[in-house]
Amino acid sequence: MRKSAPRWQRMAIVLVLIAGAAGGAAYWWSHRTPPLPLGIAMGNGRIEADPIDIATKFAGRILELRVDEGDRVTAGQVLAVMDTRDLEASLKKAEAQAAQSTRMVSEAKANLDQQHTQVVLAQQQMDRSSTLLKQGWVTREVYDQRQQALQGAQAGELAARERVTEAEHALDAANHDVEFYRVNIADNTLVAPRNGRIAYRIANTGEVLPAGGKVFTMLDVGYVYMDIYLPTLAAGQVKIGDDARIVLDAYPDNPIPAKVTFIADQAQFTPKMVETQTERDKLMFRIRVRIDPARSSAHADVVRSGLPGVAYVLMDPKTAWPDRLQVRS
Repeated sequence: MRKSAPRWQRMAIVLVLIAGAAGGAAYWWSHRTPPLPLGIAMGNGRIEADPIDIATKFAGRILELRVDEGDRVTAGQVLAVMDTRDLEASLKKAEAQAAQSTRMVSEAKANLDQQHTQVVLAQQQMDRSSTLLKQGWVTREVYDQRQQALQGAQAGELAARERVTEAEHALDAANHDVEFYRVNIADNTLVAPRNGRIAYRIANTGEVLPAGGKVFTMLDVGYVYMDIYLPTLAAGQVKIGDDARIVLDAYPDNPIPAKVTFIADQAQFTPKMVETQTERDKLMFRIRVRIDPARSSAHADVVRSGLPGVAYVLMDPKTAWPDRLQVRS
């Protein structure tokens, strides 16, 4: 028969196990996450930044790419340039037509001035003939001739004025064509609409893209948020503008201040039947908390879509944030 261990050995083993359990319990107690106050709700999510597609307005060939994936960009910075040689040729043609129309306007105005001089002269001759006719120094025939000359000069002036208007309209049309091609050429220079970072390069130099073809996808570092889902009771107490905190798994000791900017008006997860109170409590509503644009822009280097974490929402303004959720910087 196998002999049992002496009593003192059994007691030593029991004491070791008790000491280990006590140590484990002490470690768990010291490292456990304190419970949240009643006025704070929480939910898991992933941090996201609004994506912006940098795409072509017209079909064309990519002439030059000036940034690449991971590059920080600022609003107005040139990201890519399309081949615009055909548009530039059309622009030169439109500019030549505009120059010709300008000369036609000048000629039409000069002709109008000349016709106006003829009207003034004919009017003077008509006035003298009228006076001389009353005094008997000219015949009625001469008077009629002067009157016809005045009417002809006035008709010529009216026609000259119409030619000026026509030439000016032609000039306006030519200038619109010039502006049209300049705008199209400018639109073929792809610029960043906001401050951000290039997330993906979708096309390469030399590729021919259709209208709306994507070249880059950038992240708007001024719009960084996390979507979480809260049950009915909690979501019903949340309001737009409520204070919030985002704690990322990668930076657990750095709570990020945020605000509630969106509350879904319909449940995202709905059971088939919601006839009882218990089933209604299962409804989940999407809540969006957004980081202040100035803060997210200042820390753009660490902004990455997809980082998991937890968002906390302060539902009761009388509730104070616990120490672990206080903003440190």
